Amino acid sequence: MPYISIVFGLLLAALGAYTYSIAGIDPEKGTKSITAAIPALPGILLVLLGGVALVESLLKHAMHAAATVGLLGFLAGAVFFGMQMAKGTPLGDTKSIAGGGMAGLSLVFVILCVNSFIQARRRKAAQTQATA
Repeated sequence: MPYISIVFGLLLAALGAYTYSIAGIDPEKGTKSITAAIPALPGILLVLLGGVALVESLLKHAMHAAATVGLLGFLAGAVFFGMQMAKGTPLGDTKSIAGGGMAGLSLVFVILCVNSFIQARRRKAAQTQATA
């Protein structure tokens, strides 16, 4: 599961880099808004937590933290995407891509985490029954 965390972290970071690269320049400031790169933040956290989880003694805690980051990423992305849809923002707009992409990637990651946690619990229960 640590490698899956790293892969999804890299995907989110790439999404943030992509949405920042296609973001328009703010006419008032003359620069791009850094908020276009928001999906990269949970992505970087997932990469770091995946790296920490490679240490066997830290695996459980790091993966629970990564699942929490994924859940928060999903909620933030879904709320932001919903707000953009309510405003009538087109699906191809940078904000829609960032919010929807972050929500989608994070949701898939959380589903994979929950499945992994269930499988780990089943393995532990089977080992307990086998030794009893």
